[in-house]
Amino acid sequence: MSASAIVVGASSSWSRAMLQISPYTFAAIGIAIAIGVSVLGAAWGIFITGSSLIGAAVKAPRITSKNLIRSETKDDHFVHFMPKISVIFCEAVAIYGVIVAIILQTKLENVPSSQIYAPESLRAGYAIFASGIIVGFANLVCGLCVGIIGSSCALSDAQNSSLFVKILVIENLVVHLGCLE
Repeated sequence: MSASAIVVGASSSWSRAMLQISPYTFAAIGIAIAIGVSVLGAAWGIFITGSSLIGAAVKAPRITSKNLIRSETKDDHFVHFMPKISVIFCEAVAIYGVIVAIILQTKLENVPSSQIYAPESLRAGYAIFASGIIVGFANLVCGLCVGIIGSSCALSDAQNSSLFVKILVIENLVVHLGCLE
């Protein structure tokens, strides 16, 4: 048996195995990856920001009050605390992953069982799978970047209070660039 026949036989078995898996399975795995990895990236960013915020608050306790924005009414009946802006930006990354997963879910269509392995159905399943992986891992990196910048915002604010707004603007740009991917 020649070497080319062995390679063709091996690739043929892989292609047969891939064709036996339903394209809906690939699509569902892609959608799950989009949600799961996006939330993981947001959680990682919140962890990085929160730990740096708590650590920096030991050196400069004033930053805890700056990073919690308090608004009151005249009668002092309503007190609203808004969490650190970096945490909100990380949550936005997770919400973006959920929104994209919902959009990908709407792209699934009912196909008769006789056409489930048609080339168009296979292409659609693989495309949704690839989209889910791309969105999930882009949001993982975006959440990590937002967490690092939020960490630097907390640490630089502990050193010099005039840098808070400047770094917050940079953090806002990072989130918007990450969500546009």
